[in-house]
Amino acid sequence: MDIFQALILGLVQGPTEFIPISSSAHLIIVPWLFGWPDPGLAFNVALHLGTLAALLIFFAGDWVRLFRAGIASIAERKIGDDVDRRLAWLIVIGCIPGAIVGALAESKIEELFHRPNAGHNAGAMIAMGVIIALLGAVLFVAERIAKHLRGMESLSLKDAVLIGISQALAIFPGVSRSGATITAGLFLNLTRETAARYSFLLSAPIIAGAGAKSIFGLMRGGFPSSEWIFFGVGFLAALLSGYWGVKYLLRFLQRNSTDVFVYYRWLLAALVIVLALARR
Repeated sequence: MDIFQALILGLVQGPTEFIPISSSAHLIIVPWLFGWPDPGLAFNVALHLGTLAALLIFFAGDWVRLFRAGIASIAERKIGDDVDRRLAWLIVIGCIPGAIVGALAESKIEELFHRPNAGHNAGAMIAMGVIIALLGAVLFVAERIAKHLRGMESLSLKDAVLIGISQALAIFPGVSRSGATITAGLFLNLTRETAARYSFLLSAPIIAGAGAKSIFGLMRGGFPSSEWIFFGVGFLAALLSGYWGVKYLLRFLQRNSTDVFVYYRWLLAALVIVLALARR
């Protein structure tokens, strides 16, 4: 890896983590297209920490308010009609399916699609292309069924569980964490902006947990000093482009549908499948 590659991958990771087009798929596809070396665990940690930092900064006021509300609900043993108290616990509940699936299956999925220092399996790349296209089709249907009526204050336990289960599916490259959760939110008749906002709040604990797990693995294996520069470049690129991605998407969904992302997914899927077949 060189500085240019680190910068490009960071700029790719940031917005694709939040725009419903799958960051994990793009981090596999971009090096595969250009014949770049696998960036390695340390660099992937940097990218995820960058997007986590973008979330923490963008929603700083929300996090402080939700944390205080959650603590107050524990101290008083009551949630009541407080929107923030309910939302704080709905975020915790919504994270449980993804945390369980990630702990049980993440390493196996990672080995299938993204083994370090090994070429990508053509069958796995075709499967990922199919997943990208299918999720696009589901989002296309959701956009047309959704009534776009419900705001954040209407979120229920059922919504948190269903959206949490959909987030767990993002363990497969091509699904997209935001894509799955926003799609589920639309099926539940949330407004597009509400679905996206809850999706982003829900993703932060999962990204933090995955990052902590990766850092622990990194500490056991040792951190190469030569990678610090790439770590820093990737982190900053992912942070800045991720912050822009969150801001752009929330503003975009106030007035527009998700169709542009559906069409992008279908074009990307076609490209991946055609190239995978050609390179077999």
